[in-house]
Amino acid sequence: MTQNHGTIVKVAGPLITADGMGGVQMYDVVHVSEKELIGEVIELRGDRASIQVYEETGGIGPGEPVYPTGAPLSVELGPGLIESIYDGIQRPLNVLFESAGSRITRGIAAPALDPEKVWNFQPTAEVGKKLVGGDVLGFVQETGAVKHYIMVPPGKTGVLKRLVPEGLYKIHDAIAVIEGEKGEEELTMAQKWPVRKGRPYQEKLPPNEPMITGQRVIDTFFPIAKGGVAAVPGPFGSGKTVVQHQLAKWADADIIVYVGCGERGNEMTDVLTEFPELVDPRTGLSLMKRTVLIANTSDMPVAAREASIYTGITIAEYYRDMGYKVAIMADSTSRWAEALREMSGRLEEMPGEEGYPAYLSSRLAEFYERAGQVLTIGSEGRKGAISAIGAVSPPGGDISEPVSQATLRIVKVFWGLSAKLAYARHFPAIDWLSSYSLYTDRLEPWFDSNIAEDWGECVTRAMTLLQEEAELSEIVSLVGIDALSKRDRLKLETARSIREDYLHQNAFDATDTYTSPDKQHALLKLLLEFYDRGSAALEAGAPFEKLAAMPVREKLGRFKYCQEKDHKQLARELSAELANEVRKLTEGNENA
Repeated sequence: MTQNHGTIVKVAGPLITADGMGGVQMYDVVHVSEKELIGEVIELRGDRASIQVYEETGGIGPGEPVYPTGAPLSVELGPGLIESIYDGIQRPLNVLFESAGSRITRGIAAPALDPEKVWNFQPTAEVGKKLVGGDVLGFVQETGAVKHYIMVPPGKTGVLKRLVPEGLYKIHDAIAVIEGEKGEEELTMAQKWPVRKGRPYQEKLPPNEPMITGQRVIDTFFPIAKGGVAAVPGPFGSGKTVVQHQLAKWADADIIVYVGCGERGNEMTDVLTEFPELVDPRTGLSLMKRTVLIANTSDMPVAAREASIYTGITIAEYYRDMGYKVAIMADSTSRWAEALREMSGRLEEMPGEEGYPAYLSSRLAEFYERAGQVLTIGSEGRKGAISAIGAVSPPGGDISEPVSQATLRIVKVFWGLSAKLAYARHFPAIDWLSSYSLYTDRLEPWFDSNIAEDWGECVTRAMTLLQEEAELSEIVSLVGIDALSKRDRLKLETARSIREDYLHQNAFDATDTYTSPDKQHALLKLLLEFYDRGSAALEAGAPFEKLAAMPVREKLGRFKYCQEKDHKQLARELSAELANEVRKLTEGNENA
């Protein structure tokens, strides 16, 4: 430990003030007291530093030393990240448990990546070739689902002088030597990166391809692009965590980074126990084989919540640089914002709305702006993407509060969860009248050309029916159903089918938990066909009651439970059956 140190003059919960800190930089890591608690400098005034401490500060008092490390808060990146479970500052929780038991002792540290584990490195770069940051030296098979590319760290350039042959190496073994302007430099399989600084890329690309999730209400009405940003706000019990679990399992992403930021311990326990048991539909292996978990529950020091979001997005950027599509789930950004509010209050800064700091919006924007589809650094110019999905937990479900409003100004997709739908056991409880996606117009050409030419038309018609249902329901509640015309009653009946047979999706049913876009289109088209044929039949004089009670309607409702391979044939059969039953009704009416 260095002898140059500052001295604590004040302790206020997780905030410590220390004098004699000349030479330290903003966001440098320090070790507090002889217990070596991990802290980060968040304010500097002369040689006095304000430090947020990521561990419990009980028993720490004025006069104790603070040791600077001279380095910012960074994460270690390399083979071994996948399947790991970290806390907010990238300490591996399984290693801490083995050494300290169920309660993490203060000052405990462990390397983020196992320095003794050997990996089978397979070189691919050419000796003698000039390399730049982001170029691939070789790869290791990190898990059965992930090939981990070993890259030249950003900012380093030089001619490759030596590269080790294929074999077993530890992450800190020198595997390559490059010669640049500063002479020869050894490269290992691991690299460090400061969490608050976004990793570089060549160019940010426009989002023009959807991230297919298999959730009908999302893919059809409120799609998210690859590299897009979305928010899932909702009150307690409305299913935010279930939505994020479904996205983690089924979304079209190569890597999942799940950040439990200040959530209740039992929710994080569910993630830790369920994810290893979930079978990944992409690989047939455990979902953990392509997942990194960051568990930062609400009983951990509040300051650690703030770091956990940055730790997660930095790991996501690292895999993006390899050319992977990454999805990062942050559950929830409200708890993160509460950490900002507490630290801002202790710093005695001028508060903004509801006590949150005035810079809340800019901090949220900094996080979400690190998502996106990019052309990565390196001479190959790979394409990688990070899609960021943040859960928001507004008190009482009131989205007029500052965190929700600041988030809505930044994200492009809003999946608003409704307590009313959740209590009615309608899941996912995404309210189709309040939610929106600003990617819809940009992604519609992709759906029209890759799924069906009339995709956009079907979606618009279905949403119109749902909106008209809301208006008609108000009339019904005032004057009764008999006041409506037969045409309006048909609209209500069709909208009910769209709600119950299309938007409702059972996450626990092996077939219904995921629906391909092709099957989504087939089901939606059948429901709209019922409306079209029904409208024509009503004009021909068919009785509405018989139209609504046609036997084929029950089969339409069960269509979502058919197997993917059978859906095209079944859709043709149901369409023919629907036409036949409607014809019988109109013929019967004509004969009468």
